[in-house]
Amino acid sequence: MSLSEESNHLQALLVVGNRSQESTTRSVVMHLGQQMAALGCQVETFDYAQEDLPLFDVSTAFSGPVYASLKKRVLQADVIVLGTPDYHGSMSSALKNFLDHFWKEFAGKLFGSIVGSHEKGLTVHDQIRTVLRQCYAWSLPYGVSFMDKADLSEGAVSSEGLTKKLDGMAHDLCAYGKVLAAQRRSDLSGEGPGFLDHYRSA
Repeated sequence: MSLSEESNHLQALLVVGNRSQESTTRSVVMHLGQQMAALGCQVETFDYAQEDLPLFDVSTAFSGPVYASLKKRVLQADVIVLGTPDYHGSMSSALKNFLDHFWKEFAGKLFGSIVGSHEKGLTVHDQIRTVLRQCYAWSLPYGVSFMDKADLSEGAVSSEGLTKKLDGMAHDLCAYGKVLAAQRRSDLSGEGPGFLDHYRSA
C-alpha cells in the first residue's frame, strides 16, 4: 500500500504565524501543504492574514468566535505544522499567541516546524519544541529553515535544497503522523497505562 493510500484519513492543520499578506513563511508552509495533500492528507490552514485571533487573555480567550472555530480544527488535526519568521532568535508573537490558546488539545499529536531565518533558526525550532514538550506533544526531530533570497523567487519556493527538505518533511509528517494518530486514538479509548490516560476524560 502506498503512503498516499495510507494517509487518506490523516488530518493536517497548517498554521501561518505571520500577519503579512506578502509573507514568505506562508509561501513555504503552503508549499508543504500541497505536498502533504498529494500524499493523501486532508489539509486545512489557519492564516493570521485571513483570521485575526485576539491576543490571549485568560478571561476572554475561550469565548470568541475565532477561537471556537480554530479549536475545532485543532481537535480534528492529527498533524500540525507551525510556520514562523525568526524574530531576534525567537518565534513571532502571532505564533506564540496561537500556542498560548491551547494545551491538552495538542497532547499526543505530531508537529513540524518551519522557520524563515537569515541564520539557521535553531533557537526558534528549540523554543517551539520546548512548548510542545510542555503540552505532551510529539515533534519531528528536525525543523526546516529557509532564507528568502536563497530559497524563494517571486514568492514561491525555488531552490532545490528547500524543495528536497519539504519533500522529506511531508513524507515524515504523513508517515509518522499516521502511526501516532492511530496510537493516540487507541490510548484515549483504552484503559491501559500511558501518558495519554490523563486525557481520556478531557
